[in-house]
Amino acid sequence: MEMALSWPIGSLPVTLDAGEVHVWSAKLDPPAGQLSRLQKSLAPDEVERAGRFRFWRDQRRYVAGRGILRALLGHYLETRPEDIQLSYSAYDKPFLEENSLQFNLAHSHNLALFAFCQTVDIGVDVERIRQVRDAEGIAQRFFAPEENQIFQATDADQRDEAFFACWTRKEAFIKAVGEGLSYPLDSFEVAFAPGKEAQLVSVDGSRTKAVRWSLYSLSPAPGYTGALAISGRNWRLSCQRVLSI
Repeated sequence: MEMALSWPIGSLPVTLDAGEVHVWSAKLDPPAGQLSRLQKSLAPDEVERAGRFRFWRDQRRYVAGRGILRALLGHYLETRPEDIQLSYSAYDKPFLEENSLQFNLAHSHNLALFAFCQTVDIGVDVERIRQVRDAEGIAQRFFAPEENQIFQATDADQRDEAFFACWTRKEAFIKAVGEGLSYPLDSFEVAFAPGKEAQLVSVDGSRTKAVRWSLYSLSPAPGYTGALAISGRNWRLSCQRVLSI
């Protein structure tokens, strides 16, 4: 499914009803004052993790991403961002204990995406489109055989976009499943050829398993491509930008 939305600036607070999916995009280079406020909402383990980044740019982006996530969660949960307790799965996926709100986040360079829904599994991914060294070899090694054939047959001037269309759709799905890269990338197939609608084609060789999921292509900013995977069908998807929070 394609989402060529304008991504208008969103207004907060906002409610999230059953059957709705919200995706927010945000830049990870906020002004110093806003970054300081976001950092104050982080948990001690998040502050410690930010400090492990070697470069200030990466520290800043991590702090901004986690701070914006907490601010958005605070609006949905109607609580202070600093009071939110995040738990982590065995694969480091954050979640809320005993709460129906489900979420996921991803970032590439200075752009982040945050996805929210009620009850069901959800995953999101984003990448800045760029030339990848040995993209053909990566596709041969990690893509499903059918995906690799499609990629190798793609025109040279469309390969960068096709590569990241496939990659983000696969990443969004394994993030929704919640098993990280332990889930074999070649065990499921996504549609990504230029002009083709985003779709989960098969899972473990089964089209029946695939139709239990919805897969959306996202265009959050020029030069970026993203994807959203969510369990179930017929979702009402809303995409908005965070200007300040």
